[in-house]
Amino acid sequence: MSSVEILPLAITMMVGPQIMSAVIFVTTPRAVRASLGFLAGVAVGTTVGVAIMWGVAALLGSAVDLGDSSDKGSAGRIIQYVLVGLLAAGMVKNWVGRATAEPPKWLGTLMTAGPMRAFKVGVLVILLMPSDIVVMLTVGVALVQSDSGFAEALPFIALTVLVAGLPLIARLLFHRRAETAAPKVREWMNTHSWLVNIIACAIFILLILV
Repeated sequence: MSSVEILPLAITMMVGPQIMSAVIFVTTPRAVRASLGFLAGVAVGTTVGVAIMWGVAALLGSAVDLGDSSDKGSAGRIIQYVLVGLLAAGMVKNWVGRATAEPPKWLGTLMTAGPMRAFKVGVLVILLMPSDIVVMLTVGVALVQSDSGFAEALPFIALTVLVAGLPLIARLLFHRRAETAAPKVREWMNTHSWLVNIIACAIFILLILV
């Protein structure tokens, strides 16, 4: 997979409660330690998730010929089109429910999280988020279609961790400005969680269809 393909995938992995968690951790009293724990969790979760989905795609490939990634009618592409339909339905649901949409309640408990809890959150926001499962399945299918080994997924994993680390990087580079801006970003995301979810779905749909 080229960098042109994996960068949008990595961004999509972190759009939603994932990046909201990263922003919250940089506003906690133990910002650096909590953020590093979160990033370690994201790295582990993404590595495990991609490995599982690579295995699932390999099993599918042994039962059904997934075909070439350039073949619009291949089984692999049909699977992706089904995923597009599910994501489109999710976008509609978020739009319809935008007036009453609220971020997950567990996000509000992260302000007191330490490194170990942050690590667990990093793992779980990757492995339990439907959008991330879809992205990792797409990566697994792409690996199988191109007869690539797991090592080919390492740039995707690294980019996902890098995207997750952007709030921490901003805090370290622009300490005072970041301390002022991060809470505002956190509040905006809390009140516009429905929009964040729609953007995540839209990015992934465009990535598949273009």
